[in-house]
Amino acid sequence: MNEGLDQPRLGLTPEPDEERRENLQEPEPAEPDDWAEAEPAEEEAEGEDVPAEEDELPRLPEHAAGDLRIPDGYGVIEGEPTGTRRAVGVVVARFNGELTGELLARALDELERAGVGREAVTVIPVPGAFELPLAAMALAKTRRYSCIVALGVVIRGETPHFELVASEAASGLQLAGLETGVPVAFGVLTTDDEEQARARLDKGAEAARAALEMADVFSQLRAAAGTAAT
Repeated sequence: MNEGLDQPRLGLTPEPDEERRENLQEPEPAEPDDWAEAEPAEEEAEGEDVPAEEDELPRLPEHAAGDLRIPDGYGVIEGEPTGTRRAVGVVVARFNGELTGELLARALDELERAGVGREAVTVIPVPGAFELPLAAMALAKTRRYSCIVALGVVIRGETPHFELVASEAASGLQLAGLETGVPVAFGVLTTDDEEQARARLDKGAEAARAALEMADVFSQLRAAAGTAAT
C-alpha cells in the first residue's frame, strides 16, 4: 500500500539545470516510409468493431423447447395434467391485480378443462407475492388439496425491492412443497415491465397444468408404494 510514497512526486523536485536539459534528447520522428507501413494496421484496428468469430456465433433462444425422450427398458412414472377427483388450492397476489387477475382466470380455465370442478377449487387472495409462500404452506398443511397453484406478478422497480420479493417468493414456495410433500406450482411472473408481464400471462395456465401433473405423479408413487408393501 505504501509503494511509491517515498518517490519524489512530479512538479515537486528542483528544476533541472540547463546542462541536464541539453542531454535530454527528444525521440526522432519516424521516417515517412515507416508511417506508410503503420497506417494500414491502424485502419484495420479501427474497423474491428466486433471480432469476426463473435458475429458467427449462433444466437441461442432464451428457452429451448423440445420433447424429452427416455430410452426403452426403464420404468417410467409420468403424470398427466388431469383433475378428476382432485382438490386444488390457488393462492393469488392482489398486488398488480389487473395482471394477477388474468393469471387467475387462465389458471381456473385450465383447471376446468382438466376436469377439476369449481367446488373442488379454493382460492385465497393475499396482499402480494411475498405472502404467497405462507398461504401456500397453510393450504398444503390441511392435507385437503392434491396440489397448490401460486400466482403473482413482481415488476422490477428502481430499488432492490424487486430482487428481495422475487427471491423470497420463489424460495418460500419451494419450501412449502418440500416440507409438506404437496406439489406447489410456481406461477409468479418476475419481469422488467408490464409489457413483459402481459406477454407471459399464459403462465397461469402452465402453472395449473404443472400442479396437476405433479399431483398425478405423487398419486402414482403412493399407489406403487402401497402395491409393493402388500
